[in-house]
Amino acid sequence: MMRIDPEPLLTAEQIAARVRELAAEIRRDLAGTRPLVLGVLKGAAFFTADLARALDMDAEVDFIRARSYAGTASTGAVAVSETEGLSPSGRTILLVEDIVDTGATLSVLRSRLAAAGAETVRVCALLDKPSRRTTPVTLDYAGFVVEDHFVVGYGLDYGERFRTLPALHVLKGRDGAECPRPGRGKPPEEKT
Repeated sequence: MMRIDPEPLLTAEQIAARVRELAAEIRRDLAGTRPLVLGVLKGAAFFTADLARALDMDAEVDFIRARSYAGTASTGAVAVSETEGLSPSGRTILLVEDIVDTGATLSVLRSRLAAAGAETVRVCALLDKPSRRTTPVTLDYAGFVVEDHFVVGYGLDYGERFRTLPALHVLKGRDGAECPRPGRGKPPEEKT
């Protein structure tokens, strides 16, 4: 059974404060536009909602689903399902991600939005994990730079668990050891 480190990596208060700071920076940079705030489901749902409210500007909010993980490992393949009626053509897009690690998902999404005619694509990620980058990508806004931990809470999950935690926590195995990342050993097996 997987569990979490009881000591938060980032508290709900730290996250809320950083969301307000990011929103102020984005509001300043995108003044005079009506951006399409495009959250990447499912992980960025909570962050997108909080950020959109904190922006305090006329913005449209929509979501797109992208998936590249199975368990604790990236599959290397990015599956994207577009939302019906999504029209980025000629728009300023603020793409909101929960976490950017390998960069593969972000690269695919940015390319698709550009190909669909987006005027500008800005990227805001709650968490940036540059040590895992395999695809070069640029973030316009990053909430926190984190080390190579598997993180859950505030929208991020492990097998649909832990998503609703208000803070961010490091995922642990049943023995309490940190869940290994790919290339650092095999994740602990779960018993049901």
